[in-house]
Parts: sequence; structure tokens; C-alpha cells
Amino acid sequence: MTVPAGKPKKIAIVVHQEHSRPGRVGALLEKRGYQLERLCPNLGCQLPEDMSDYAGVVIFGGPMSANDCETLAGIKCELDWIPKVVDAGVPFLGLCLGAQLLTRTLGGTVGPHPEGHIEAGYVRIEPTEPGRAWFKGPMTVYQFHREGMDIPACCERLAVGETYPNQAFRYGDNAFGFQFHPEVTLEMKEIWTFKAAHRLVMPGAQPRGVHLSMHPIYDPPVGRWIDGFLDRWIDTDRRVAKSSSSSRRAASSARHAPAPGSPLSDSPPPAE
Repeated sequence: MTVPAGKPKKIAIVVHQEHSRPGRVGALLEKRGYQLERLCPNLGCQLPEDMSDYAGVVIFGGPMSANDCETLAGIKCELDWIPKVVDAGVPFLGLCLGAQLLTRTLGGTVGPHPEGHIEAGYVRIEPTEPGRAWFKGPMTVYQFHREGMDIPACCERLAVGETYPNQAFRYGDNAFGFQFHPEVTLEMKEIWTFKAAHRLVMPGAQPRGVHLSMHPIYDPPVGRWIDGFLDRWIDTDRRVAKSSSSSRRAASSARHAPAPGSPLSDSPPPAE
């Protein structure tokens, strides 16, 4: 799939640290012809008010919490901005922290596991019945988080896990949240497990060797899955449906409008 003619070509990529990268998700979007606009509110970047030039928004993960709105202006900025994006009908994808931020804007909560467990490594997730439309079956995905989501009733849960039940969800037609990391490449895993080695001793974390050695086994199916998902995600743009509906209504009104000069028309007949 490539960018359709006449459609927005930019994707807003929201990250949370100076050296954060969009990984495989960014590469796949660029391969389709989209232009990535990297934004980092934590470093003072302003988030766009007018989304008409954007085909979608992806918010990535980070070491901070979705609850840090009192101490991090960037997190508060995102929490205020996300509802505007979603309500406008723009395709939205939240990954890990991005999903947790979406959860909070919808009235859900984010917090640590009651027994202190984290997920760092490979975790099996299972699709729910509605989730089978998006996940063909169980999948082992990459995780790196210490908090989870309690999604509100307005969301549709798409996939579940054992330690953290809410692994994927959908809100409306155009907004998705994934607790896991389909964007992470092997190089990114090498960096994460080195810089955040202190987290790998926490309950639930897998050793660094597992993160790296199991990549060739578990990553290829995830890569194929996210590649297919992105095309369907872009197609959830509700602005297209609204525009088509408005055009149809306008065309219908034009067809049924009384001719100028007719008894039902307020317009005079054209001059001869």
C-alpha cells in the first residue's frame, strides 16, 4: 500500500526522549510513502492543532508514567491533545506509554502490578473474540513496562495477557492502544537492555540474553502482523467517511433542488 493520491502524507510521531526512535513502525510507514514528523513535547515541541495535513498519529513509549502530568508538562500536553485527535477521526495508535495515555484520556487508570511484577521480555498474548478480527491467533510479543492499564467500559479489549490482562484495545473506529512493542528492532533491544539493565532484576523480567537470543524466533511473526495492521489502521480514518457522507448529501440536495424559476425556488430564472 502507498499513500493514496490527494490524501495527507504526514504521520505525527510522538516520542518522549531526545534519542527515541520509531523503529520498525516508522520504517514501514516511510516505506509506504508517508513523511514522519517527529515531535517530543517533553523537549518543548508543540503538538499540531490542525490535523488536516496528517494521515495519522503514533505515540510511542518512554520511561515516565502516564500519571506524571503534574511533574512533566509534556505528558500533560499529550493528555490534553489526544482527545482532540481521536474525536477528529484521525487514526491514532498508542504503543506502551502511548496506549496508557489514551487509557487515561478515556477515563481509565494506569498503575503498577499489585505484586510488583513487570513485563520485560517476551510475553504470550491471546486475542479476545472481537480481537480475532485483528489478531489471527496467539502471539508472543516484546514487552518493556512496569505499569499496566485498566481500560474503561467504552473500549473494546482486543488481546489479553496473564500478568497484565489488557494488552490491546480499541476505542471507536480509529483509536488503538497496544501495551506491547511491535516497533522494537534488535538494535533497540540491545540499547534498552543495556541502558535499563537495572529493571531486568525486577520480578517478571527476563535476562538480557533472552531478550536478544529469542529475537530471531519471536520477532518475524510480529513483523508480518504489524505490517498488515498498519494498512488497516490507516483505513480507519473517519474524516474520509465524514467527507464522503457530506459529499453524498450535497450531491443529493443538488439533484433534488428545484430548478431556478420554478414555483419551489427562491431564485429567479437565468437571464436569456
